[in-house]
Amino acid sequence: MKNINPTKTFSWKQLTDHFYDVKNICMNDLFNIDQNRFHNYSILFQDNILVDFSKNRITNQTLQLLLMLAKECFVSDAIQSMFLGHKINKTENRSVLHVALRNQLNNSIFVDNVNIMINIQKELKKIKNFSDSVIQGSWKGYTGKSISDVVNVGIGGSYLGPYMVTESLKAYKNHLKIHFVSNIDGTNVTEILKKVNLETTIFLIASKSFSTDETISNANYLKNWCLFHTNYAKYLDLHFFALCENVTAALNFGIVSRNIFKFWDWVGGRYSIWSSAGLSIVLSIGFKNFELLLCGARMMDQHFLNQELSQNIPVILALISLWYTSFFGTETEAILPYDEYMHAFPEYLQQSYMESNGKSIDRNGNLVTWKTSPIIWGQCGTNSQHSFFQLLHQGTTLIPCDFIFPAISHNPINDHHEKLLSNFLAQTRALAFGNEKIINNNMNSNSLNCSSRVSYKYCPGNKPTNSIMLKKLTPCVLGSLISLYEHKIFVQGVILNIFSFDQWGVELGKLVTNDILGDLSKEKFSNQYDSSTRGLLNSYKQWM
Repeated sequence: MKNINPTKTFSWKQLTDHFYDVKNICMNDLFNIDQNRFHNYSILFQDNILVDFSKNRITNQTLQLLLMLAKECFVSDAIQSMFLGHKINKTENRSVLHVALRNQLNNSIFVDNVNIMINIQKELKKIKNFSDSVIQGSWKGYTGKSISDVVNVGIGGSYLGPYMVTESLKAYKNHLKIHFVSNIDGTNVTEILKKVNLETTIFLIASKSFSTDETISNANYLKNWCLFHTNYAKYLDLHFFALCENVTAALNFGIVSRNIFKFWDWVGGRYSIWSSAGLSIVLSIGFKNFELLLCGARMMDQHFLNQELSQNIPVILALISLWYTSFFGTETEAILPYDEYMHAFPEYLQQSYMESNGKSIDRNGNLVTWKTSPIIWGQCGTNSQHSFFQLLHQGTTLIPCDFIFPAISHNPINDHHEKLLSNFLAQTRALAFGNEKIINNNMNSNSLNCSSRVSYKYCPGNKPTNSIMLKKLTPCVLGSLISLYEHKIFVQGVILNIFSFDQWGVELGKLVTNDILGDLSKEKFSNQYDSSTRGLLNSYKQWM
């Protein structure tokens, strides 16, 4: 990838001048000027996903300048480099090939002269055979009973992704109960163990390196718990499985080789649901539905790879997001799914965005002077409407929002879905256009008190939103949606000249944790700590 300071490009300078011309532009005016604005500012994908970006503070010139920026930053070349397996994760000298995990169109993708598609297909076959045996009841626990519960032990991408997908696709789940242990807080594993019976439970230890402290600590506790109840180490072979790259570490832990499901160093943790790290997903919805999840992602991959930039959904959404963070100075973006099944989607995207692009060093090794990742947050509608929407409508902070809605409900009781749709449409409309006309029509110049009361109701509008309407939340559609956001994040990283596929800030926290943990067993702490840390440690010692 090219290492280009985006702020030094011609298009960035043009965008800066353009921003001052249009920063106060009114969405009402944009829609009045262009009666076909929805048609001109929306894209339909595969008759399954409609992306409407018309309710943004952008003009045709804005889009043209943003697309020019993408071209000046060689976005198309960067996309090609990723799909070809070039080592674009420079700080770790790795390829970035989660797209290969859902690839069924090309039988040959080479990394270090190895055709990785052969290993991917081999692992998929192993996942299918194992998941079928568990779901159909032929895989037995140590007392000869079929499996009823699956405990996924992992953190970060090994938890957030599988949890989000299994929750989003609950309408497709089978009889197996899926549980997640992620937190190092002992409460997490303790509460899960209250819900399961060892005789009918399997444990999936998901860690790429098989050394993640939280995951291995929980895994060791569960292994000892299992040994305590069975008194026979051989029974572990029926209940413990590893999802990892580091096979040696998994073997040393005590997991037999046939119970190890591999993924590779070119798969980042937050992009690993498509690999064996998504085994809990397969066990929850079955292998056929998992294939449909992969298929949906692959269709978006092909759109992203082959569609021209001006009609490329991930590229367009990335550019619009960059327009707000880099020029309007926005700090956050809200993800608002109007589907209860998708309640974990905003949390999942928090990691995807902020671990990828929460960087302050550019690809040249210099401190950036521009904003990188926005803060991502959100909640399901309509709950969110009765929570923080007050700030969205009348607050002083500009917050771009993505509204996501499935046209067809899995649970169409009474008129609930029509009311949900009405809220979805009403909120994007109210955020865009406000209520200035309503206020003006109700103002009474002869009554100051009435006028004052009405003024408190004033909502200025002009708040940007994207509306993403799904035909139905199916495995295929969810796969496309996840892939869309993955590629959006990648495009922003390319333009912002940062490496999106490492996470050295996370590694720092681990190092400091290990230093403190080593000192906890000592009577006196080392002098390396600041007074606050020493004070907290001393208080902990006293209370313990």
